[in-house]
Amino acid sequence: MRRLTTITLGIATASLFFSCSNDSIIERDSNETSMASLRNVNAKASLVPFELNSWMAGLQDNISISKISIPGTHDSGARIDAPVVSGTAKTQNLSIAEQLNAGVRFLDIRCRHIDNSFTIHHGAIYQNLNFDDVLTACYAFLNSHPSETIIMSVKEEHDPSNNTRSFEQTFDSYVQKNSSKWDLGTTIPSLGDVRGKIKLLRRFSTGTAKGINATSWADNTTFEINNPGAALKVQDYYKVTNNDDKWNGISGLLNDAKNDSNNKLFINFTSGYKPGIFGIPSIPTVSNNINPRLKTFFQNNTKGSFGVMPIDFVNAELSELIVKTNF
Repeated sequence: MRRLTTITLGIATASLFFSCSNDSIIERDSNETSMASLRNVNAKASLVPFELNSWMAGLQDNISISKISIPGTHDSGARIDAPVVSGTAKTQNLSIAEQLNAGVRFLDIRCRHIDNSFTIHHGAIYQNLNFDDVLTACYAFLNSHPSETIIMSVKEEHDPSNNTRSFEQTFDSYVQKNSSKWDLGTTIPSLGDVRGKIKLLRRFSTGTAKGINATSWADNTTFEINNPGAALKVQDYYKVTNNDDKWNGISGLLNDAKNDSNNKLFINFTSGYKPGIFGIPSIPTVSNNINPRLKTFFQNNTKGSFGVMPIDFVNAELSELIVKTNF
């Protein structure tokens, strides 16, 4: 998937020539015209043609990843519903590779620990996908697009089964196969330090420091985690009783991110579910309401640093609107 976006370039070409240099009226009018032209130029965005599969190439190395508006996905590997009831487990239409090519740079990976390996689950529902599959897609993408980085949240999901080692040890075994592709530092990095790599956001317990520590994740609320060098603020209100309340939480954190003057990483889950018929959770009931609001928001807020937004059923159009705010 290749999607080309061009943002208009203003170039000053305000050279004016006058045969009557002693005509003060013409000279004054020309100067005013020239200044007006320059003001118009300065009001325009700079030219940054980018493709969604390599949009980070247009950003400077020294920018913190906390100051980038980043499209993401919630339960990134969940493309399969429960066997009987639809709308209960599926959160994405695009594969991991398709998400990355559509501009997504935050992946929410939920791993069941079974037989000393990781399978991808949403709750009890196996997604016919394994952690090896996720990593193969990520490594291939980063090899083809070394300007990019992927922030990967890794969380243990569902019940472990038939293991002889810890979740951390199994995770380490995956990393060791391709350690040069991982950044396991505990602080929020600058983009230049993690280009071509996966930056770990860790939601599982470890015996040693590893990645940005997000293990003190609060349930169904907005909260802060104050790690040294890696302060986080997260909105993860997912048991949605009212879509307006959900949107208020999202828009509040978008505003906080835009106005933040510190190196705090904002993670704003736009996802959730509502009780449907017979109390059965329905994911599209939330995304069908929230995603159009996100689209409208970013059509009207075209510049700023809005943090990471994990989204259900992301598409290239919405991703592109978020990416454009960086330019």
